[in-house]
Amino acid sequence: MAHLPPVDTFDYIVFGGTGDLTMRKLLPALYHRYRDGQIPEDSRIIGTARSPLSRAEYQQRAQAALGEHVKPDALDDATVQRFLNMVYYVSLNGAEADSDWPALKTLFGDASTSRIRVYYLATSPALYGQICENLSREDLITAQSRVVLEKPIGTDLASAEAINDSVGRHFPENHIFRIDHYLGKETVQNLIALRFANPVFERLWSCDAIDYVQITAAETVGVEGRGAYYDRSGALRDMIQNHLLQVLCLVAMDPPVSLEADAVRNEKLKVLRALKPISADDVAIYTSRGQYARGTIGDKTVGSYLEDLGEGVTSETETFVALKAEILTWRWGNVPFYLRSGKRMAEKCSEIVIQFKSAPWSIFSNRPEPNRLIIRIQPDEGVMLCVSTKDPTPTDSLTLRDADINVEFEKAFNIRYPDAYERLLLDVVRGDPILFIRRDEVAAAWRWIDPILQGWKERKAPLEPYAAGTWGPEGARNLLSQSGHLWHEDMKK
Repeated sequence: MAHLPPVDTFDYIVFGGTGDLTMRKLLPALYHRYRDGQIPEDSRIIGTARSPLSRAEYQQRAQAALGEHVKPDALDDATVQRFLNMVYYVSLNGAEADSDWPALKTLFGDASTSRIRVYYLATSPALYGQICENLSREDLITAQSRVVLEKPIGTDLASAEAINDSVGRHFPENHIFRIDHYLGKETVQNLIALRFANPVFERLWSCDAIDYVQITAAETVGVEGRGAYYDRSGALRDMIQNHLLQVLCLVAMDPPVSLEADAVRNEKLKVLRALKPISADDVAIYTSRGQYARGTIGDKTVGSYLEDLGEGVTSETETFVALKAEILTWRWGNVPFYLRSGKRMAEKCSEIVIQFKSAPWSIFSNRPEPNRLIIRIQPDEGVMLCVSTKDPTPTDSLTLRDADINVEFEKAFNIRYPDAYERLLLDVVRGDPILFIRRDEVAAAWRWIDPILQGWKERKAPLEPYAAGTWGPEGARNLLSQSGHLWHEDMKK
């Protein structure tokens, strides 16, 4: 990354500066970009939270976070110390008007009004509006200020619009960066290059050649201490509404007229608006939802979701969801898009599977399998094309055998694959919104999701248990089998 030019000097103010996201993702991402020479020495990273910490104590926490979340070969004492010299801390409750705002003003100083100022809200979305109102009241929003909103933006369309209204009263839309770290993943960005730089794919990228598409984000972990948040959210809100719908947009959108941010986002919005509505009455046909029970992952027995929440707790929150989406356009007529996400699954895997149609007839003694393009988002980022070739085993006839053309990006380019936040954090400083979500995209996604949530609330689709360490409930397989389709892991058998 060292060949990229540094950004302009900035102040990065993180509300929720002692939280898990800051320590696990934000500080390590900024460290990597500093190490690569992209952050000027006079920039500042300012953590704010309610904890009464000194600057030295916060720097110690930051150093410990780097030690835990940055690979040892990327750490050296001199670089770490220079990075920590950029780190400051202010004890502040951003949601309270009478908190210690003067301390933050003092730290900024008069000379800093011309430098870029990024407010990163790593807090509950319920606090976004109040924090922005306090920033405005304290005259801390300058012409060079931007605000970053972590997902989820609301829990339904009405709450999302309320949050966007409250933030939009103090920041113009082009200074609001709604972050979805999936869009920062190199493999997700590579969808644009893979499709539009390679005519061999784009000319096949439609209902003429594609049978169906799968987009999966599977985790082996459970709620891992996030039970209180997750139980209010569930897999549909936590993963499908934002991450996987955004990936679907990049897979399905028409070519933009340019790589200018709004040109790309306009095409994504068209996809969201073209999604066939799933009514509350149809959720049993188009969706499958489940909750993990006790099971085995690797050689370890793990508890159920209810056990992870705590003794005596009951919940109907889904930890798994699969759904069948249809896009009502000429390009995608009759091509189902299957979206799936779950916790305590058999493997950690995020991938896109493009299943091409079968040949109409075969001259070979054994029929060739349909071609398949697999885009691995994580882990082992790369692209694999499954093709049929001649079986080299000596026989009296020309028979076929499956083979994979496999490209692993990290090996192919011999580089460290960056974390998604590395790109996104500095894109905010650059003022480049191409990998961030526009307000109308948020509204369109929730408009499609809300009826599904309503149908589940009315119990029009069952909540099925599935054993931890499996690929989800039987209903997820039935969702595909009714059209003669298979999930990717079942194709391998």
